[in-house]
Amino acid sequence: MGEEIRHKIKQVHEILDGVSPRDIAFLEGRDPFRFLISVILSAQTTDERVNQVTPELFSRYPDASALASADIGDVKRIIHPTGFFNAKARHIIDCAAAIEERFGGVVPVEMEDLLTLPGVGRKTANCLRSNILGLPGIVVDTHFSRVINRVFGLGTRDPLKVENFVCSNLDESCWNRFSMTVNLFGRTTCHASGQECEGCPLRDLCCEK
Repeated sequence: MGEEIRHKIKQVHEILDGVSPRDIAFLEGRDPFRFLISVILSAQTTDERVNQVTPELFSRYPDASALASADIGDVKRIIHPTGFFNAKARHIIDCAAAIEERFGGVVPVEMEDLLTLPGVGRKTANCLRSNILGLPGIVVDTHFSRVINRVFGLGTRDPLKVENFVCSNLDESCWNRFSMTVNLFGRTTCHASGQECEGCPLRDLCCEK
């Protein structure tokens, strides 16, 4: 059974790799600090909305030192369109302060260090590490989890279980590309409702076909 799963996940990877754009990016910017803050802001909203507010946010608060000492009311005003702005403003200011105080203003690389930052969980940490730092990681968001559950009949939305399932069955060198292609597929084809099963490139492999 284990070998069958590994073969199937390799097939999924190869199919999506072939039909997806070579360059996939949902959030703007390649600076580690700004990207990390953007990912925190992306919770419960669209990446497009985050990309609308970050130019002003980073023009006023370009680095950890500046954001750590920011006026929270001003930050709330700027990020208001992303929703949950009260909690998000506190998270990104506290995150910036922790980076400044504990890491000299430089975003840490290690997973263990990233997870100590306010507002940063495994998804956010893996997103930064894989997209910006070039380190292997599986980014489990709602789109990714939905696709994996449907195609493999996994039966769990626990992000860590989904991450471990993929990591244990797919070569590490494929993780970053797989994260992006599956995420894009979930956004464009395998929707939460009204998924486009007719003509889906994964239809023959999907447990929900």
